[in-house]
Amino acid sequence: MKNQLRPALTIFALLTIITGVIYPLAVTGIAQVLFPSQANGSLIMTEDGKAVGSELIGQQFDDPKYFWGRISATGTFAYNAFNAENLTASSGSNYGPLNPALIEMVQGRIDALNAADPNNPLPLPVDLVTASGSGLDPHISIAAALYQVRRVAAARGLSEADVQALVDEYTEGRQFGFLGEPRVNVLVLNLALDKIQ
Repeated sequence: MKNQLRPALTIFALLTIITGVIYPLAVTGIAQVLFPSQANGSLIMTEDGKAVGSELIGQQFDDPKYFWGRISATGTFAYNAFNAENLTASSGSNYGPLNPALIEMVQGRIDALNAADPNNPLPLPVDLVTASGSGLDPHISIAAALYQVRRVAAARGLSEADVQALVDEYTEGRQFGFLGEPRVNVLVLNLALDKIQ
């Protein structure tokens, strides 16, 4: 039995050190050198160095002077790994197609959008009233951004052309030039709006 136990414990200890210490440290080190922003959560920082969120996780905006993202269960500061006492976090918000809560959620968002801009002649884009696959998507379609231009311009006292130009400036193209659709990161766009005010 001793002949079997000693090699087993030796291999266990060796593999624990390799896979539990050496490998994670090596991967973390390589990521910090090659992809520091992504390795640290793709955080968006203000000029004074304060993190305001991650460009990968959506945030809820309901003030008419801001562009609104997709329906999400995230807090106003979704990425909060270092400040748990504020009780903000990210989580999915999806309901199945047969769940009555989905219809209530969609109708509630339609009502909120109509109340914020009652005379908007544009068709309401579906991504403004539904959650994404993860429920955490930080992007909206160009149609969803254009739908909100009039409301945001009026709330901020800006011309629609100026807000439209900002949307155009912050529109991201297809990934690798052919995957997905052009899109707008809501947090990045809202931060740009705050800068011009």
